[in-house]
Order: sequence, then C-alpha cells, then structure tokens
Amino acid sequence: MPSSTFNNRLRQITLLLVILLLAILLLNQLYIFLPGFLGAITLYILSRDSYYYLTLKKRWRKTGTAILLIILSMIVIALPVYFSIRLITAEVSGVMNNPAELINDAKLVGQKIYEVTGIQLMTEANILTFQKQAAAIIPSLLNSSAAILSNFAVMFFLLYFLLVNGRLVEKFLDRSIPLKEENIEILSRETKNMIRANAIGIPVLAIIQGIVATIGYWIFGVKDFGLWGFLTGVFSMVPIVGSAIIWVPLTIYLFAIDKTGYAIGLLAYAVVLISNIDYVVRLTLLKKFMDVHPLVTVFGVIVGLGLFGFWGVIFGPLLISYFIILVSIYMNEFGKPADA
Repeated sequence: MPSSTFNNRLRQITLLLVILLLAILLLNQLYIFLPGFLGAITLYILSRDSYYYLTLKKRWRKTGTAILLIILSMIVIALPVYFSIRLITAEVSGVMNNPAELINDAKLVGQKIYEVTGIQLMTEANILTFQKQAAAIIPSLLNSSAAILSNFAVMFFLLYFLLVNGRLVEKFLDRSIPLKEENIEILSRETKNMIRANAIGIPVLAIIQGIVATIGYWIFGVKDFGLWGFLTGVFSMVPIVGSAIIWVPLTIYLFAIDKTGYAIGLLAYAVVLISNIDYVVRLTLLKKFMDVHPLVTVFGVIVGLGLFGFWGVIFGPLLISYFIILVSIYMNEFGKPADA
C-alpha cells in the first residue's frame, strides 16, 4: 500500500474515532433530554407533509407555519399530559394527607385473600414498608414533572428548527448514510410507517381503552373511577399484562368489601370489553395505521420502555424493525442476488 494511501486511511480512522468519542461524550451529557429529541423527530415526521404543503403549495411563511404547527402539537400533546399530571398529583396528595383510609382498605383486601387462600399479605412489616415507599412518591412525581417539562421545552425548540431546516437535514442524511439509494428509501419509508403507526395508533388505543374502562368503573361503583380509568389507559400500553394490572386488583377489592354483584359485573365487563376493545379498534378505526406485526410491537415496547421511557412505545418497535430491515439491506448490498 502506498504511503499516501496509508496516511489517508490513518487520518480517516483518527477522525472517525474523534467523532465517535465526541458523540459518546455528548450523548452521555444530553441523555436526560433524549425523550425530547425523540419526541421532536416524531412530531417532525408526523407534521412534515402538512408543513411542506402549507409552505410550498400555499406559500405560507416558514416561521409562522412552524409556530402554528408547534402550537397545535402543544394542544394535542402537552395539555393532556399537563392535566394527567395534575390529576395524579392531586389524588396522590389526597392519599398522603389521609393514608388511614387506604391502609384500612389494604388490610381488608389482605384479610379477604387470607380467608380464601391462607396467604398473609398485609403484615405489619409490609404495611410499614408500603408507608415508607408511599412517602417518597410525591418528591418522585415532582422530579419527574420537572424532567417532563424540560423535555417538552427541548422537543418543541428542536421541532421548530427541524421544520424550518428540514430539507437541509434530510439532504445531509442522504449524503451521510452509506447505502444504495433504494435502501435509503426503504429506511425512510419504514421509519415514517412505524412512527405513524405507533405515534398515532398506540395513544389512540390507550385513550379508547381508558374511556371504556372509566365507563365500566363508574357503572360498577369504583371510587375515583376517573383516576383508575386514566391509569388503565396508561397501563394498556404495557406488553402482555396491559390493563389487567388495574382492573384485576379493583375486582378483588370489590369482592373484599362484599360488593359481589359489582365485582362479578366488573370482571365480566373487563374480560369482554376492556381487554378486547383494542382488537376492535385495530380492525376498524386504526386499520390503516396499525399494520405492524404484534410480536414487533410487544418486544419493541419491552425494549423501548427501558431505553427511552415513554417514547420507547414508539421507538422500541422501530428499533426491532430497523434490525430486520438492516439485515435485509445487508443481504441486498453484500449478499448473493435474490434469484440465486
């Protein structure tokens, strides 16, 4: 190998190592804002077509259009999150101010379980441990609320620049990705499809499941049915167990306080409606969006929640899809021809 070629390779490797080192350093320092970055990318992909339609076809000003789309995004996303935090904080504060009622209910449920199964759950040690953990909930909620607000600020700030300079960013990515043009197109198309499916489909499913659950809890006499309905919608995004995390304990509680009729009714309602409403919605309202294999969604959410928090619901399945696509692209780029 000529010395000039060797020197060029050495310079190239050195530069790549420096770039990689700086990337790791920046990611380590900005990791707390990763949900905000991911949220901005999600919102950009969802609003990209509307932005270019308004600015290119309708000749709207770029700055005004970007601000308008950001305001609409705030209304759709930030306001529900704000009211959700207010709802949970108010309920938790009420429980912390008067914990005796919650402890009595827990003892009642524990006694009923002991009578049926012989297993003692609510010992004095368990109750004391529960009280200590509950006391730490409010500071944790305050800290998480501050992190959420910070990530929202980053998300909308970055979204503005992505919308205004989106063409330049996309051209840079086209030049930087070391793949054939058709494979870059596959990655782009799959990214759009997966983000639209998960960013629209999963929240809509959660909202509908939460509404259906709230109606059932109200019908069958569950106290604070609005809070429990909201939590049912949130936990419906958890793989495998889903909304059962909420309605199973509520059913047991109704049995424990001798509201057997309500308990049986809620159990039947939950099994028939709450647990199956997502299949109905997938086949009707979201048939266009939710064209994603269930295994990709389940394992993607499991991976994504641990990596990205809430945004893992969207980007976890995308990671698994990327893995599958990149294997196919590798075979297309470097493997044998398909007909061989």
